[in-house]
Amino acid sequence: MSIIRVHDKEFDLYIPQDQIERAIKKVADQLNRDMAGKNPLFLVVLNGAFMFAAELFKHLEIECEISFVKLSSYLGTSSTHVVRELIGLDHSVHGRNIILVEDIVDTGLTLRYTIDKLIKLEANEVKIATMLFKPKAFKYDYEVDYVGLEIPNDFIIGYGLDYNEHARNLPDIYKVIS
Repeated sequence: MSIIRVHDKEFDLYIPQDQIERAIKKVADQLNRDMAGKNPLFLVVLNGAFMFAAELFKHLEIECEISFVKLSSYLGTSSTHVVRELIGLDHSVHGRNIILVEDIVDTGLTLRYTIDKLIKLEANEVKIATMLFKPKAFKYDYEVDYVGLEIPNDFIIGYGLDYNEHARNLPDIYKVIS
């Protein structure tokens, strides 16, 4: 299936599942190397990152833990520029090495909010692992440490990414065409 329709928009196949899987394995290999012996806490940002996190964890060989937060800054296809915390952190991060797991980093607003919160809670270090990164949309100066794929500033769906809560279940990633 090359072109699909979700709500009022059409999307074309953009990144096939096999390319996604290779990118995730690359990120896992880097994390296995860099986080060996550090017992990081992976903090997964829901809803979008659940598929990336599940696949990533299949390839991690290091001692680690996982927890989830739910944040929102989007409505439809655009950012509201306000981060809402829908489900909060339920682990102590004091002195911990934290890996924030995101499906996509575009403007960076949600992560800026989360990084600031983790620093206030005295995390030892905060690193970011994302399946997708939009460098042209990124508005901050913090580093995105582990990137599966860099992409242009297109609106995309699939593999955990949604359009008004639909299309997260697609195994491939599609970009909007109309």
